[in-house]
Amino acid sequence: MSLTWSATVADVAWVPVSVSLGFVGLVVLAYCSFKVYLGVRRFGRELERTRRRLGPKHTALRDELRDL
Repeated sequence: MSLTWSATVADVAWVPVSVSLGFVGLVVLAYCSFKVYLGVRRFGRELERTRRRLGPKHTALRDELRDL
């Protein structure tokens, strides 16, 4: 008993389709990751700017509380 297997184009068409979909999925993930990275950098700069602006006020408030 010999088993013969003949693959038609329709039988193996799912291989390039699945590879393409996997690649597209990775591209989408990379794009979203890059956008998150840019957002985190922007948020970090905003936090640093706010710290610099509030630093003198924080020091003055701390000194005032210490005097009380």
